Amino acid sequence: MNAFDKLTLNNGVTLKNKLWVAPMTTYSGYDDGNVSEEELAYYKVRSGGASLVMTAVAYVSESGKGFHGQISAHDDAFIPSLKKMADTIKAEGAKAVLQIFHAGNLSPADLVPEVVGASRVTAAGEAIPRELTEMEVKQIVRDFYEATRRAIQAGFDGVEIHGANGYLLQQFFSSYTNTRTDQYGADRLGFILEVIEAVNKAKQKFARKSFIVGYRFSPEEPEEEGITLDQTLQLVDVLASQDLQYLHISQGHYNSKPRRYSGDAKTRVEAIQQKIAGRLPLVNVGGIFTREDLTEAEQSGADILAVGRALLIEPRWVEKIQNGEPVETELDPENLQVLPTNLFAVIQSNPGWVPTKGVAE
Repeated sequence: MNAFDKLTLNNGVTLKNKLWVAPMTTYSGYDDGNVSEEELAYYKVRSGGASLVMTAVAYVSESGKGFHGQISAHDDAFIPSLKKMADTIKAEGAKAVLQIFHAGNLSPADLVPEVVGASRVTAAGEAIPRELTEMEVKQIVRDFYEATRRAIQAGFDGVEIHGANGYLLQQFFSSYTNTRTDQYGADRLGFILEVIEAVNKAKQKFARKSFIVGYRFSPEEPEEEGITLDQTLQLVDVLASQDLQYLHISQGHYNSKPRRYSGDAKTRVEAIQQKIAGRLPLVNVGGIFTREDLTEAEQSGADILAVGRALLIEPRWVEKIQNGEPVETELDPENLQVLPTNLFAVIQSNPGWVPTKGVAE
């Protein structure tokens, strides 16, 4: 795979290359859920080289906010704000894809009316959630529909359904967090499939065929009772047959190896690609900082590569790599490259997450 080759998705959209901007939390939206000027500046300088930008995640329900400084798509009042973000990204030549989610039991208690989840299973350090009723689950499915409509009306080119990183969609799929005794416990894929159907219904009603719908998933969970790669392969097999344009793995390194797995694939991506069998393109992510990293990641078996932390350090990373220019591989606290204040504070409080000059990993 050559990351700078064009790619045509199954809905006819042709992308100028196979490098995307990974969805990264900026912690920099206004407290009311609107996009801030800092965020717009952040996206403006990072949207010029990649063919597609996946935004920081927006919450679809009032009960689904996941962190301070998060943008919202849960009400029509946020459409003008979302439009500013879409316009900013698209003006630089990239497709703009809004990532959407419900945080479920990972919602901080001080940010939501009540912490809710698939079941009364708590996330580490968080409040014990109330189990959602079937009626509430149906309402959240509707919320995904409405959030997709808002993304379309705001001018986004697509949405990514965030089913990874322990948030609500993953909570329903995992036997660790889903101990329900109703239909959503009997079929742990049920909620996921209803959300995908709702998003596509909004697409069919309000958008053109060219609107992009992707799904992000985590390959495994660390808990002994949590999701294994074998279980994820069952999920992937179903997802690859849905009306989607791509699948997106969430992992820390592009060549990450399985924790628990019965097959013979050497990496998670290899195992997942065997299951997808060419039905949808797979986005790989994690640990791409240099030209050498990119060259190795091109051999990982994925169809698309997403770059995240490297773009925090070097906003024009894609352009510089393409032109053979040197790139910075460490963040310089004395010369921040249009980095939102709150995001830099999070980087400082998590040594090793983003390589930083003068900070030991």
